[in-house]
Amino acid sequence: MQRNFRYVIISMVVFMTVINYIDRGAIAYAQASIIKLFHLNPKSWGEVLGYFGYGYMFGALFGGVLADKKGPKFVWILFGTLWSIFEAGTAFAGDIGMAMFGGSAIAGFAIFRILFGFAEGPAFSTINRTMANWAAPKERGFVASLGVLGAPLGSLITAPVAVGLLSVTSWQTTFLILGAIGIIWVIIWAKVFKNKPDEHPSVSKEELEEIRSSKDLLANETTLVQAEKERITVGDFFKNPTLFFNAIGYFAFQYVNFLLLTWTPKYLQDQFHYSLGKLWYLGMIPWIGACATVLLGGKISDSLRRKTGSLKVARSGLAVVSLLLTAICFLAIPAVHSVTAVLLLMAVGNAFNFLPNSVYWTIIIDTEPSKAGTFGGITHFITNIATIVAPMLTGYLVADSGYKAMFIAAAIAAVVGMLAMIFVNPGRNNRGQINKVTAA
Repeated sequence: MQRNFRYVIISMVVFMTVINYIDRGAIAYAQASIIKLFHLNPKSWGEVLGYFGYGYMFGALFGGVLADKKGPKFVWILFGTLWSIFEAGTAFAGDIGMAMFGGSAIAGFAIFRILFGFAEGPAFSTINRTMANWAAPKERGFVASLGVLGAPLGSLITAPVAVGLLSVTSWQTTFLILGAIGIIWVIIWAKVFKNKPDEHPSVSKEELEEIRSSKDLLANETTLVQAEKERITVGDFFKNPTLFFNAIGYFAFQYVNFLLLTWTPKYLQDQFHYSLGKLWYLGMIPWIGACATVLLGGKISDSLRRKTGSLKVARSGLAVVSLLLTAICFLAIPAVHSVTAVLLLMAVGNAFNFLPNSVYWTIIIDTEPSKAGTFGGITHFITNIATIVAPMLTGYLVADSGYKAMFIAAAIAAVVGMLAMIFVNPGRNNRGQINKVTAA
């Protein structure tokens, strides 16, 4: 038995998230070929990118509830298989639309992107359920940051992977290959993963005691992951200001994140006339700092928790400062003109944006760990309205006002998130009472 087998599980989650993000981001690098083949303009291309969000929102909501009821393993296997199938199907989406929907390639992309988004939607709420099951309370911030590390890491790797594949084969074959990789991952996951550490033969008694320990808990923290005697409904989420405003803060993060993921390649090609061959490294730059800060944020949050004894300072306070700095960076981009300055500001702004990424999920576990999947799903539903708004709004802004408006909108979104996080007070349930520590 390994002393810290839970980190094997967490590493698998990270790898899954990397695949998840490469799959959703690859289309941004195939944009030139798709736009040319199906005669799309910036507005219609923004719509193609935004269709993903319609499915993603509802997949997140449905997946969170399912992860609580059926367990994370069931959700990973089912939806990992589905998103891989729809990723591969994207290769035929435009042609299917042309053949079956009155010559509308956009209709075909709409169907496949919505279904693909729905299948990818459960990922992060299921990660939250997984982390609630496998993480010790004292390390929730850092473990949650490991869980979401795959987002910036996957976005970073998307550029060389997508450009590499597109350089040696067609965009259609690229999607087929990515879908096949997802299926292979699902097979491995099915053999290794268990819903809880109690069920895994590789988890030692000592490690299990550490995971379930109530030692060093703050007064308003819980340990725990078991069914509550009192029934909690979806309506309870909206009665809890902490959970609701946390979702608004997370929306701001996702707006900036999805904007960069979907529009950076086209922006660089349109504004600075870079070829696809150069995008493999230029597309990585906005994500380099984020890969470090997403982990650093979890460490900082846990450190603030220990030193201040305040979850509000450790969680929401960190998010307030980070979102403010994100807004400043993106607001400054329209004032610079060199690609070096633009990419530097994008990288620094995105690094600040990712610094509290794990906090949004940790707040849910701090506040309602027994419903980490359900409430994580609702949070992700609200958050992922941004996956529709960001690409579609950007398409209209770029067509009407140019790329400067795209960055100003990102700054405004970050400010809205910052203001929302001021009202987040983690660790208290929807009746304003302190959650009691529950023995495992």
